[in-house]
Amino acid sequence: MSTPDTVVHLLRHGEVHNPEGVLYGRRDGFHLSDLGRQMAEKAAASLQHRDVVHLVSSPLERAQETAAPLALALGLEPRLDDRVIESWSRFEGQSFGGGRNPLKHPSQWRYLWNPLKPSWGEPYVDIVRRMTAAVADAREQAEGHEAVVVSHQLPIWTTRLHVEKRSFLHDPRNRQCTLCSITSLHFVGDRITQISYSEPAGDLIPVGDKNAPFSAGGAPQEKKPS
Repeated sequence: MSTPDTVVHLLRHGEVHNPEGVLYGRRDGFHLSDLGRQMAEKAAASLQHRDVVHLVSSPLERAQETAAPLALALGLEPRLDDRVIESWSRFEGQSFGGGRNPLKHPSQWRYLWNPLKPSWGEPYVDIVRRMTAAVADAREQAEGHEAVVVSHQLPIWTTRLHVEKRSFLHDPRNRQCTLCSITSLHFVGDRITQISYSEPAGDLIPVGDKNAPFSAGGAPQEKKPS
C-alpha cells in the first residue's frame, strides 16, 4: 500500500442536548450536552498529536463546539464551511421523542416515495457534491499533512458510500458513524487509497442511544475503496 501524502479526517460532532427529540437539522440553538463536550475532548485527544495543520467546521453550533478543544490543542483557527453543514429535511423541527413518530401521519407519506433520492430531503448527490468539494479543498490546504473537517452524520456517511462506490440506499440505523467518530480519507496525490474509521469517544455513548446505532468502542476499522 502506498504511503498517504495527505489525510482528511471527517469528525462527527458530539452528543447534542435535545430532551424533546427534535429533528434539529440546520436549526440554530442546539448545543453539545455535557456528555457531548466530553466526547469532543476525547476526539481532540486522539487527534492532537497527529500532523493536523488545517481545521474546518460546519457553521452549526454543535460542530463548532466539537472543534473547539481540538482547535485549542493545536493552536488552529477553525474555518467555517457551509459545504459541510447538515443535510436539510422536510421533517426538520418535528419531534420524534416520547414515542412520537410524525412519519406515521398520512400527511407525511407523500414525502416518502423515493428513499434512493431521498424524496424527503436534500438529494444524496447534492450532499456528495458539496462534501467532496470541501474535502478536496481541505486536502489541498493540508497537502503533505493532515486536515480535520467537523461535520454531521449523514454528510459524512454519504461521502463514504460515494467513495466506496456503494448504493446510497441504506438503513439510517446502520450507519457506521457514531458520535465523535472519525472517518479518515487517505490520499496519495488527489486519489483516495484507503478509508479508516475509529471511535475515540465510543466508550461514552449510552447503550441504545438513537444517535449511536453501532456498538461503541472496538479497534479502528479500515477498508480500501473499490
